[in-house]
Amino acid sequence: MTDIHAVFDGRFGRRPTHVSWAPGRVNLLGEHTDYNDLPVLPMALQRQGRLALSPRDDGRVVLHSTDPAFRPVEFEVRPGIPPDAPGHWANYAKAPADMLARRFAIWRGFEGVLDSDVPVASGLSSSSAVVNAVGLALAHINEVEVEERAFAALMADAERYTGTRGGGMDQAVSLAAREGYALKIMFSPLRLQHVLIPEDWCFVVADSGVRVEKSGAAQKTYNSRRGECENAFNAVVEEVMRAGLAPTTPSNYPDLLRMLEREELLALAENTLDTTLFRRLRHVVTEAGRVQEAVDRMKGADLAGFGTLMDASHGSLRTDFLMSSRELDDLVGIAREGGAAGARLTGAGLGGCIVALADRG
Repeated sequence: MTDIHAVFDGRFGRRPTHVSWAPGRVNLLGEHTDYNDLPVLPMALQRQGRLALSPRDDGRVVLHSTDPAFRPVEFEVRPGIPPDAPGHWANYAKAPADMLARRFAIWRGFEGVLDSDVPVASGLSSSSAVVNAVGLALAHINEVEVEERAFAALMADAERYTGTRGGGMDQAVSLAAREGYALKIMFSPLRLQHVLIPEDWCFVVADSGVRVEKSGAAQKTYNSRRGECENAFNAVVEEVMRAGLAPTTPSNYPDLLRMLEREELLALAENTLDTTLFRRLRHVVTEAGRVQEAVDRMKGADLAGFGTLMDASHGSLRTDFLMSSRELDDLVGIAREGGAAGARLTGAGLGGCIVALADRG
């Protein structure tokens, strides 16, 4: 990676006093489930976003990127920071600043240089790596101490400043991952389970080269999927209560799945919802089941079984959630033909990357 200490020295004429960093992630199973309060199974990448900085004695943030495509940004740390245009990289620095100013009345800014080797708009959470790195830096220099899971939830809320209605997976795994482990993340409340990855397993990430800007052109599609999942849930809950199938009104998808068996829920949903909403619900409900089964397969070192779940996930994302693409389908096919135990799109879809599982040998 770039020597950000040297770049900082070149920009500001001195060495930085702090370095903050956060990794990207690849999601192994559980796509579009986190914002439905259903579990996910990602792991951190070796690639990361790093921020070299020195605190200022005022509220100004002056931030440069080592990527010449991203022009320097400046803003004042305060509640209600005006956002830049949708998709502008400045918003990922402003997001944690705005949230921490609202919650903890932070006031101190910094001068910094940001460097990242997580590919942008590839579905590997380059944005959350920036949000976390900046958020950690601002919390530290303003003497804000927040427990890890609470900070992850805070950064998930912060990133919605950019306009994307995401869940909490990216921020949590970027902050809490351990080397050699996948992380099962459960929500409402946030809970974490580290799952040891068998030593002879190898996850291969392949980039389709199709950029997907979650805060740009693809934002409408992502947000519409969340809205469809909410509409499906509300309609099914109404029917569940009308039919007297639950003792109390389910508040979220996990509640619904605790009260009804999955097959019973799917049968009821098929009779209640139009085709589009049924397919959205079927994906998130079956995907949640695949996550739990995947944890068991990983613990049992069942490579073939885990791969089968990845294949099923991709099929569901392609047909029920309509988030795949020709390039992603082609890459998945190439991986399977090349001997992968399983492969799927990762990181929400429409472009970006796939992840494939193979024996390390």
